[in-house]
Amino acid sequence: MKTRHFVQLIVLSALWGASFPLIRIASPAFGPFGLAGLRCLLAALVLGLLMRTMRHRWPAAAAWPRLAVLALLTVVGPFVLFNWAGLVIPSGYSAVLNATAPLFGVLGAAAVGEERLSARRLLGCALGFVGVALLVQLGPVAVDQRVVLAALACTAAAASYGLGAILMKRATMAHQPLPASAAVHVAAALVLLLPLGVSAPAMRPTAGAWLAVAMLGCVTSGFMYWISMRLMREISASAATSSAFMIPLFGVTWGGLFLGEPVTAGMLPGCALILLATALITGFNPFRAAPPAP
Repeated sequence: MKTRHFVQLIVLSALWGASFPLIRIASPAFGPFGLAGLRCLLAALVLGLLMRTMRHRWPAAAAWPRLAVLALLTVVGPFVLFNWAGLVIPSGYSAVLNATAPLFGVLGAAAVGEERLSARRLLGCALGFVGVALLVQLGPVAVDQRVVLAALACTAAAASYGLGAILMKRATMAHQPLPASAAVHVAAALVLLLPLGVSAPAMRPTAGAWLAVAMLGCVTSGFMYWISMRLMREISASAATSSAFMIPLFGVTWGGLFLGEPVTAGMLPGCALILLATALITGFNPFRAAPPAP
């Protein structure tokens, strides 16, 4: 992997890790659907302006149904689920549970015949779900029905991301990254427009919440989604997936630093198992030497 690609992965992980504390700030003020709708509207606006500035053409009409499905899997579903979970559990929990996305990505790829499901990967799947259970049971938050449901919501969001990554990789091969990213967020914004309107009367935004939603929409959604699609064109899918390993580190760190969320030793077994499971499933090994150049 080239140095610039590795640096981009680090930046992506740091910013995506920051999205979880930002969700914890904004979701109580805007509500799960309201925050998701505003985030997508801002992202669509930013990407649309970039499209105009860089003189890109929008995808053909025939491509929009598939891009709309990609929007549902990688934007609408995960945003709403993580927003709701952010009302219940610490951002560090959400960030760690998000690391299960590669598990579902590999399972989905195996289901459609794109990858083989080996014994190592099956072991990784088992360890991953045990890790999720340990994180919820041993972490600093008292376990009740809402906490369990929030953890399941995060896991469902990660599954949506993982399955959506298969379509995302295909989209990067069929379209330029910027038009595809813009179309995905326009489609997502249209889907969320009615829920956003219904949620509006109950919103109680603060200055901090507006700043958080601006960061989520303009940076971690719009701009970084485009960057991730560009990166996916240049490196392998497994290398791109490896950024999921670093997101929990940043998510837990940002949550502890800026929100004062507890980081306890009880979280370590679950976190370690989730990261080990993801490494087993994707075959990612940071200590493996790169093959010599031909």
